[in-house]
Amino acid sequence: MSRTWNFNAGPAVLPEEVLEQVKADLPEIGKSGMSVMELSHRGKAYMAIHQEAAANVRTLMGLPDDYAVLFLQGGASTQFAMVPRNLLTDGQTADYVHTGSWASKAIQEAKLVGRVNLAADTSKERPCRIPKLSELKLTSGAAYVHLTSNETIEGTQWMEFPKSDAPLVADMSSDILSRPIDAGRFALIYAGAQKNIGPAGVTLVIIRKDVAARVSERVPKIFRYATHIEEDSLYNTPPCFAIYVVALVTRWLLKQGSLEAIGARNRAKAQRLYGVIDSGFYRPTAAKECRSQMNVTFRLPSEELEMAFIAEAEAQGMVGLKGHRSVGGARASIYNAMPSEGVEALAVFMQEFARRHG
Repeated sequence: MSRTWNFNAGPAVLPEEVLEQVKADLPEIGKSGMSVMELSHRGKAYMAIHQEAAANVRTLMGLPDDYAVLFLQGGASTQFAMVPRNLLTDGQTADYVHTGSWASKAIQEAKLVGRVNLAADTSKERPCRIPKLSELKLTSGAAYVHLTSNETIEGTQWMEFPKSDAPLVADMSSDILSRPIDAGRFALIYAGAQKNIGPAGVTLVIIRKDVAARVSERVPKIFRYATHIEEDSLYNTPPCFAIYVVALVTRWLLKQGSLEAIGARNRAKAQRLYGVIDSGFYRPTAAKECRSQMNVTFRLPSEELEMAFIAEAEAQGMVGLKGHRSVGGARASIYNAMPSEGVEALAVFMQEFARRHG
């Protein structure tokens, strides 16, 4: 079997080592006599997987005991609605930082629940950028401050997070576990797994327990973080197979070393591509000081050349390079599981394409 270099933004590339383990476990996992997809979510075999996945996340992020690790469903889109319904109480205001497409969706859901203050709005600026900390206009006594740590479509990433008296909430769907962060700065972190830590179908939620306890009894039980903490993410049948893959991916990440080491490799991969982009033929779409290390976005001199670039790359085994339909251009998503060899192959192709068409 010949695998392509998968630059899709999500569902995205998974480590080959993980895929081989999945292949081995599909007919029977351990001595269970069952496929990993047939295990009872209340049985010992599955519970060992569930607990390992949570423990691995705790270890990688250095989470203290007052944080819960949850595995929920519905992706980040469901979290856009759950966050305000759990944390935005009557009479309070939630601060949101508007940095692009995914932040916009979170803002729209919050406005259905209560008052929203746009602490900063750089969503229409080109090149795309993350606001400076000095630009943030935060509300005194805010229920929480929400940001999107990495805008997958625009190709921007927060390099420094704000400090706030209010609980800090972050959508980290596209850069979770890709670099070291001070998790204790955040009251709630959520991330769809399908970009960096597993397949589609499970959402990782990390929440401080005292923040989860703020929820109103008017919120349906299934949508309360407190419910899922009490039930250890087993209030309803969890997405067992997806959580199993998260356990394997986080096990693989632990073998790679610390998040500092993983972050260093991700920076090196991104710098290799940005070095080519800055050579003159390509045009970056994100401001240099906030370029994403996960989603490298760029344009070519014309849409015709962009179409040719994407087609030629695919013919050479590099897929998923078309930019999001809302912005066009090109995008290379280089998550944790993308090997340096794949990035190097793309960089060499980009240099050759620029030589021929520049």
